[in-house]
Amino acid sequence: MFENYNVPKELKPSDPRFGCGPSLIPVEFLKSLAATGTELLGTSHRKPAVKNLVKEVREGLMEYFNLPEDYSVVLGNGGATFLFDSIGLGMVEKKSVHYTCGEFSSKWFKAHNKIPWIEAEEVSVDFGGGINPENRSDADMICCTLNETSTGVIVHEFPEVDENTILAVDATSGGGQVACDLSKVDLFFFGPQKVFASEGGLWIAIMSPKARKRALQLAEDKSRYIPDIMSWKTAIENSDKNQTYNTPAIATFFFLNEQIKRMNKAGYQGVIDEGKRRAELLYGWAEEKDYLSPYIKEEKFRSTCVATIDVDDKVDASALVNRLLAEGSVYNIDAYRKLGRNQFRIAMFYNISYEDLEKLTKILSDAIESELK
Repeated sequence: MFENYNVPKELKPSDPRFGCGPSLIPVEFLKSLAATGTELLGTSHRKPAVKNLVKEVREGLMEYFNLPEDYSVVLGNGGATFLFDSIGLGMVEKKSVHYTCGEFSSKWFKAHNKIPWIEAEEVSVDFGGGINPENRSDADMICCTLNETSTGVIVHEFPEVDENTILAVDATSGGGQVACDLSKVDLFFFGPQKVFASEGGLWIAIMSPKARKRALQLAEDKSRYIPDIMSWKTAIENSDKNQTYNTPAIATFFFLNEQIKRMNKAGYQGVIDEGKRRAELLYGWAEEKDYLSPYIKEEKFRSTCVATIDVDDKVDASALVNRLLAEGSVYNIDAYRKLGRNQFRIAMFYNISYEDLEKLTKILSDAIESELK
């Protein structure tokens, strides 16, 4: 199936990358990095050139999310998944409650559940369903995932929590494009390899004063074992100096900063609105074609960053994905591996052009309809 399909020349996207992680890095960012020559790469992260770059990233995020002045932007190496363990080790006092709806939200629960000195409880729905978190009086941390990358579910309602409870949000594939009032969130963390058009291996955590205080207090608890690399106190103190504890990938910071500057020009609401426009395009297309359907049935839970589109069983979605990859026209729109569905999973991140997404829908329809004739 699809062995002989060729994308019409007029439909070829300007960039073939539609994957959900890592996302595409605009080619112009690579050219901008090359233009720095000898002034940035190969420089110690304790030196002004890199520290000024980190400072610009932190200030750019403060501006973009319109953060209160007393919030902290904390950075470290390891990626957002690295924080699942770090949060359990160093920010939960006694109990965390996890609202899960896919692979990554479940993974966060499993990480906390392995830590012997805290209790972790999971409140879950089947994959393909959505769930909004609720406050719990018996927990000191509420954990939820803004955008579940594996299934394409978003969270759009957050509970009010008291002064003794931390509201923690994994925002990796939604942060920056899914609406969220960060002044009501205590810990909002993400990796830059999705909406922020950079590479993996870095984590960014936006912390309220409450979260910062909790982390620093627990760092003094000598009965807990917290490796230095996972120490929130170390990460906070280094970030306050515009640096990371250990050597970072400078290119990752550079690409992140370029995207933050681009997104600040559009504004947070502008990027959110653009995500909604892309979602209307993808889901509208899926509902229009009788051989397609949105995987997430409840419209309110459909992601504006990651579209999961089911394909009729008479069409081999994997065969089409592989053919387009081999031809070099479209990359990485296959379903999440553990779902095992006949499905397309398409990134709608801000760094992917709307025009290319339009072309993608036309390519897929052209290929499928040609095969079904």
